[in-house]
Amino acid sequence: MKKQEEKIDELIKEALSAEEAKFYDELGEQNLIGKLGEVHKGKTGWLASIMTVMHVIIFVVFIFCTVRFFNTDVTNELIKWASAGFLCMIFMGMMKLYIWMQMDKNDILRELKRLELQVSVLSHKTDK
Repeated sequence: MKKQEEKIDELIKEALSAEEAKFYDELGEQNLIGKLGEVHKGKTGWLASIMTVMHVIIFVVFIFCTVRFFNTDVTNELIKWASAGFLCMIFMGMMKLYIWMQMDKNDILRELKRLELQVSVLSHKTDK
């Protein structure tokens, strides 16, 4: 399947002009670090940056809650610190899900752009 995709990509690049081929190459698959960078550069990049800072802060609070949990013997304090720790884990999970959904959205938009480009190339070929 991978070789068939590579053949299709090569056929598309041959049919494109130099400028279109460069644009098509930019729409290629990104690694995880590139995807994270795109989330922070987009229209809601400011929100992703704030959420990343909040994630680090909540992680520090989680570590603090964990240390306090293991350093107490009082049952009521054990319950309080465990509850705070679980709340921190829930917040961190929700923030990670938001970032992952944004990365997925960017992947889908990139694929849609690739499809639009392919349809445009095919329509120009049929017009000639």
